[in-house]
Amino acid sequence: MAATFDVNAVRQQFPAVGKKQVYFDNAGGSQVLKSVVDSVSNYLLSSNVQLGASYEIARQSTKLFDEGCNAVAKYVNASPEEVVIGPSTTQLFRNLSLSLYEYVTPDSEIIISKLDHEANIASWVQLAEWRKCKIVWWDSPNRHNPQLDTEILKKLLTPKTRLVTCTHTSNILGTINDVKAIAATVHTIPGALLCVDAVAYAPHRAVDVRDWGVDFYSFSWYKVYGPHIASLYASKEAQKSMITLGHFFKSNDSLENLLGLAAANYELTASIPEVCKYLQDVPWDQIAVHEEKLQKILIDYLNSKPDVYQVWGQPVADKEKRVPVISFTVKGKSSKNIVDAIEAKSDFACRWGAFYSNRLCEEVMGLDPVDGVVRVSLVHYNTEDEIKGYVKVLDEVVSS
Repeated sequence: MAATFDVNAVRQQFPAVGKKQVYFDNAGGSQVLKSVVDSVSNYLLSSNVQLGASYEIARQSTKLFDEGCNAVAKYVNASPEEVVIGPSTTQLFRNLSLSLYEYVTPDSEIIISKLDHEANIASWVQLAEWRKCKIVWWDSPNRHNPQLDTEILKKLLTPKTRLVTCTHTSNILGTINDVKAIAATVHTIPGALLCVDAVAYAPHRAVDVRDWGVDFYSFSWYKVYGPHIASLYASKEAQKSMITLGHFFKSNDSLENLLGLAAANYELTASIPEVCKYLQDVPWDQIAVHEEKLQKILIDYLNSKPDVYQVWGQPVADKEKRVPVISFTVKGKSSKNIVDAIEAKSDFACRWGAFYSNRLCEEVMGLDPVDGVVRVSLVHYNTEDEIKGYVKVLDEVVSS
C-alpha cells in the first residue's frame, strides 16, 4: 500500500470487495486480503503436517506457525510469550475465565460492563456463579448515547475488586472508550485486573497494549481483514494470576502453554503475517479521516430527520469519538422490516438485531433485544459513493 491512502488501490487487495453486494456488515466480519487467501492455500498445499518434528516439512511448518504468533505479538506491541491464538474471542475469554478460577475468590467482586458483546460478559457471570462472588454492573445513565464513564467506575471499585471487564468499542454504538484511562483507574485498586474486548475497535485503529496498560486484550482477526481466528494478550504480570489449562508436563512460561490447548489453526495462524504486513503499511491517521467522511454522510442524513430516525451512540461523525459502526432505529418501524426492504430493492448488505449485545440493547437502550437496531458498519475499503447510494435507498424505503 502507498504511504498516502488511496481507497481504489486498497480495494484491489480485497478480491470480494465490489463484487455481488455492497458490503456494510464489516463489524460481523471484514473481507479478506488476497495475500491471506494465497498464504492459506500455499500452506495447505505445501506445509500441512504436524508441528514440532525434526523432518524438513515439519520444521518449515513450525517456522511458519511461529512466525504467525510472533507477528501477532509484534503488532499489538507485546512479547511472544504474552499472546495466544484461538478460534474466537469468545473462546479465548472462556479459557481466560477458567484460568482465573483461583484468583477470583468468594469474597471478590467482578465489575462487568453492560455495554459489551456477550463474549466479554458470559464467561465472567459464570465465573462469579462458580466462585459465589459478587457481580457489580457498570452501566450508563444515558440511554441514547451510553458511555463508559471512569467517574462512575471509581464509585464501583472497592478493595475487593479483582477484575473489571469492558469493551474498547461497542459493536452497536461505535463509541471509542478511553481504555488507557480505564486501566489507570482500575489499577488504583491493588490486584485489580482489566480485560478488554477490542473486536469492534481493531479494524479501525492501531493497537498498543503496553501504552494503554491493559492486562488482557482480545480481538478477532476475521474482523481485521484476515482469517477466522482470534488472539488474546495477557501481560506477564497478569499471567501470575492464572492457573494453567495445559498438560502437566508443559511449562507455564507462555500464554500459549497456559491457555492455548492446541486450538490455533495452523494454516490460518501462518497467514497472520500477511495481515500484519498490510496493517503495518496502513496510514491509520488517513484511514480515520476517510472513515470519518464515510460515517458523516450517513449520520448527517439521520440527524436531518430527528422525527424519523434515532441514532444510537455518538450522534456525530468525530473520528476521536467513534468508529463507523453506525446503529439507528426508525421510529414506529421494525428494524428487520427496514433491512428486508433495503435488501429487496438494492444490493446493500447491512444488518438488523442486537448482535450478541443483548444486555446493552434491552437493559441500557430499552430496545427489543431481538429486533434491535439497523447497523451499518463501514471500514476503509468502503467508498463515499457507496454510502451515498445507501442513504438514497434508505430514504426511499422509509418514505414509502
